[in-house]
Amino acid sequence: MLDVCLLGTGGMTPMPHRWLTSLMLRSEGSNVLIDCGEGTQIALKEIGWSPKAIDIMCFTHYHADHISGLPGMLLNMANSDRMEPVIMIGPKGLFSIVRSLRCIAPELPFELRFIELDQNTEQFHLGPYEIRCFKVKHNIPCYGYSVIVPRKGKFDAEAAKSLNIPVTYWNRLQKGEIISDRETGRTFRPEMVMGPDRRGIKVTYTTDTRPCDNIIQAASDADIFICEGMYGDPDCQEKARAYKHTTMQESAHMAAEAKIPPREMWYTHYSPSMTNPKMYIEEMQKIFPNVKCGKDGMTAVLNFDED
Repeated sequence: MLDVCLLGTGGMTPMPHRWLTSLMLRSEGSNVLIDCGEGTQIALKEIGWSPKAIDIMCFTHYHADHISGLPGMLLNMANSDRMEPVIMIGPKGLFSIVRSLRCIAPELPFELRFIELDQNTEQFHLGPYEIRCFKVKHNIPCYGYSVIVPRKGKFDAEAAKSLNIPVTYWNRLQKGEIISDRETGRTFRPEMVMGPDRRGIKVTYTTDTRPCDNIIQAASDADIFICEGMYGDPDCQEKARAYKHTTMQESAHMAAEAKIPPREMWYTHYSPSMTNPKMYIEEMQKIFPNVKCGKDGMTAVLNFDED
């Protein structure tokens, strides 16, 4: 299971009832925070989720509307008695940026560990997640993220019996352990009794970018594809190109062009001038039918597919 919440959907400037960009994901007691714009602490408080369980923080880029809420969030985590290390992922320069911001949050009871990105795509297995990072096209280095909860294949009890694998080893093999039996000298491997991996749960998130192939590829087969909808008015197309942002129309086209279209798409990162994103949604649904206007506090609970 994966819980998803858009904490903030605003771009550039916080607005009444619209905090700056942030997304929270949680599974198996571990939370991932993507971006931490101004107001993220309040948004988190409003939905009743604790900052203490944030194990991983991912940053798309270092414009203020995506990271200005970080010092306060770190202090909030410290005040919630967080002691475990926190992993931070972001474009190259992350350590220097965070060190500068921490001048107002200098003492923390937990360690910060940094992963700086400089490749076109990178992938990490952290806690219950597989995190795929992909470079996008903004006016400074910027990345999108796919957060996946993988799902192992089915355990084949008949295969285990036919191979005379002791029942006491079955659970350990399901957990991926390789077992050496001292009495018989045999070695048992998970692939002897486990079927192929099944489809997991996937959320893809990107913002502050022009359309690009990396996004289309990352959005493929996502349960939810969350993408920038900076402008809805077709007259803003030139502005989107000039400032390296994506229009609602362009984001919908990327979803439609994915090899396996995402099951659902949410818009985020609206221009302060866009007071009512829903006025454009019918036109966007002609491009990609299952698209929704994201809003602060919007949540979903994603489960594995039924076999």
